[in-house]
Amino acid sequence: MNNFQRLFAAALVIARRDYVATVWSRSFVMFLLTPIIAIGFGGVIGSIGNRVDEAAMKPVVAVVAPAAAFPAFRAAQTRLDDRIEQYPGLRLVAAAGDPDRQAAALLGEGGRAPTLVLTGWPGKLRLHGPDAKLKDMASDVEMLAEEAALDAQLARGGQARPAVTLEQVPTRPVATSSAASRHLLGRAAQTMLFMLTILLAGMLLSNLVEEKSNKVIEVLTAAVPVDAIFLGKLVAMLGVSVTGIAIWGAAIGVGLVGYLGTGALPAPAMGWPMLIVLGVAYYVSNYMILGGIFIGIGSQAASVRDVQTLSMPVTMLQLAIFALGSAVVSSLDSPLGVFAAMFPLSSPLTMIARAAQEAALWPHLLALAWQALWVVIIIRFAARRFRTGVLKSGSPPKERRWFGRRLRA
Repeated sequence: MNNFQRLFAAALVIARRDYVATVWSRSFVMFLLTPIIAIGFGGVIGSIGNRVDEAAMKPVVAVVAPAAAFPAFRAAQTRLDDRIEQYPGLRLVAAAGDPDRQAAALLGEGGRAPTLVLTGWPGKLRLHGPDAKLKDMASDVEMLAEEAALDAQLARGGQARPAVTLEQVPTRPVATSSAASRHLLGRAAQTMLFMLTILLAGMLLSNLVEEKSNKVIEVLTAAVPVDAIFLGKLVAMLGVSVTGIAIWGAAIGVGLVGYLGTGALPAPAMGWPMLIVLGVAYYVSNYMILGGIFIGIGSQAASVRDVQTLSMPVTMLQLAIFALGSAVVSSLDSPLGVFAAMFPLSSPLTMIARAAQEAALWPHLLALAWQALWVVIIIRFAARRFRTGVLKSGSPPKERRWFGRRLRA
């Protein structure tokens, strides 16, 4: 067995050790449940907040009219409220005295004041309120008045509104494949790739600092090569992240298919199977690049505070890279789009967006080969930093002479 085979055999041992120790721990179960619980609580709290906001901010139209007109307005408001989303509320006030003074008094009630006041029923109608609200809600009030007038006219003639029965025939949703839907799908896939990589690559730092603090790495060094430790840890955490993504993806997929149906999702240009395959490939590439950088940074840190200090510039850089990838989603063939596809840190984000919008396969094969080259380069560089930073086993400095004086290289 040559040195290359021994290195990978040792890396496989380290990877299996770290993977099993992480996946079979209670902390990993909590790690999997945390996003689900957070999303669940966020959805419940958001729903409650939306209901409270809608109730507090819903505009109300006060109608000053004789009491005999109240049933017609109530019936009209009920029909429009069922048909139009966020239709204004209704407040009925019996007419008494001067309508202009009554409207001014209603608008000046403070917290209970209606947004607009309609007077002059059934003759010359006048709508009172702020100019901005008049422009926004005048058409809604006109519909209300027209419906109420029709109901009142039918009631005077002893007639009822004709009943219309509408039979609903549900059909299977047709998958959309428009450019707009593919654009949104590409942006969603890009965002998911970025968020998963940032979330899961950060686990490398905490794991590395923990093993540095409890001297586990020193024990591992006595048994396997340093490069095998680095590669094994990177592969193990990749396996852990893929396991987490598979569990989350299965849960989300079952939920979406059960709630929306398979035909309701937009169809990517390459089809869902190929998009999923490319998504996994680009995630692995993005994780290996970013994970290698994170391990190289973590090897220089002696505490969690040092990790946070050192990782902050990389995180900010990754946000800038994400901004670059987002900027070219709609212009992938522009000079900036070509640069984003070639730059190793933004290439996976850019190409996953292309996979959702274009059917050609050869750009992805070329991009994956290019990214694999940069994975090797970054891992080699990060492994060297890992060796010198964690184990302090870098090669001693060489002596050089410059005009007879000794220099450290």
